[in-house]
Amino acid sequence: MKFTRVFAFMALAGLAGSAFATNGYFSHGYGMKSKGMAGASSASYDDAFFGANNPAAAAFAGNRADLGADLFMPIREASDSNFGGSGIAVTSESDSEMFLIPEFGYNRMINNNLALGVTVYGNGGMNTDYPDLGPNFGNTNIMFGSQSLGVDLTQLIVAPTAAYQITPNHSLGIAPLLGYQRFAATGLQAFSGFSMNPAALSENGHDDAFGWGVRIGYMGKLTPNLTIGAAYASKMDFEEFEDYAGLFAEEGDFDIPENYNLGVAWQATPSIKLALDYQRISYSGVDSVSNPVSNLLVLGQPLGSDNGPGFGWDDIDVWKFGVEYKHSPQWTLRAGYSHNDNPINGSDLGEAFLNILAPAVIEDHMTLGFTYTLASGNEVTMAYMHGFETEVSGTNPLTGSTNTIQMYQDSIGIQYSWKM
Repeated sequence: MKFTRVFAFMALAGLAGSAFATNGYFSHGYGMKSKGMAGASSASYDDAFFGANNPAAAAFAGNRADLGADLFMPIREASDSNFGGSGIAVTSESDSEMFLIPEFGYNRMINNNLALGVTVYGNGGMNTDYPDLGPNFGNTNIMFGSQSLGVDLTQLIVAPTAAYQITPNHSLGIAPLLGYQRFAATGLQAFSGFSMNPAALSENGHDDAFGWGVRIGYMGKLTPNLTIGAAYASKMDFEEFEDYAGLFAEEGDFDIPENYNLGVAWQATPSIKLALDYQRISYSGVDSVSNPVSNLLVLGQPLGSDNGPGFGWDDIDVWKFGVEYKHSPQWTLRAGYSHNDNPINGSDLGEAFLNILAPAVIEDHMTLGFTYTLASGNEVTMAYMHGFETEVSGTNPLTGSTNTIQMYQDSIGIQYSWKM
């Protein structure tokens, strides 16, 4: 296996677009084993996706490589109870409904205590494509702009990782986070009068930016059957999207927020493992995401300014529970459930309206998965996720009507793992 070809695949497929919109713009899990257990992976070390979960796990993961792809299928819909004061209710559904999300992990034990590896994964969560409402409405879209409406955010992260067993049962790990993202927006012409830079608001094609951060982690085997894990990721600081300096606060700034996770895994019986994770995502640290829409409507701060409006997202808590059942030496079955706060509550004036662009309202996920171990020791893993339909409503600041955004989603993924 030429792993340079794997990196080429990751780069090309990752740039095709990512659309995670589960825990805001974070995936519910990274790696198919994690995804089959609703993302409960802070205290697990059975794959090489530690750069996205817990870097300390690399010290216990052994020599392996994991290559996977997830087919993600979000269904997004937005409605207006009185479009433009016309007395007519309208509904628009995003046409973009399928996205292929690749991921790759590799780990090598340098000696009994030191491991080096890399995780490559995608983020995202703001990919929408709403058609115009047709000739009866002058071919405007649901946010009063011309033609189709939408945004396209892609985030690709490479996380080289080093982990060291400080004792036989405890490890520390670190993973620099090297990020690339690109963004495009269309159909926002109606906001030009509210922007400090209307030329950098919409219809400018894709702009890109590079950024960086770091993730650190700890893992401890407290007993032969009980493992704990913890990881912290700093905010990933990205360059500004200059072509969209009139849309995002701080002249086009768009970062990935600080987050941390804690977890425990209990081998309850030789066949059954239970895992519980808690995650905190601090969207309040990214102004272009967290600033309330009222910064524009009440304070008069235009789009793109330092205190300009964002999407009004709140910090969220995420709880993840998973169970793994080893049915036989070949078959391992998984299931999980997770619940997170809704980052969008719709209470701020105009919040539901602006989040038509990014309706990341999902709160509950159910997952299933399995691994089949081949005679060679290599593995085939699959995972399925369903995000239950959730909706949020709020008042449209331009017309006084009610906007409602809603979404449900499914994903199915497959992963092949090499034991080396």
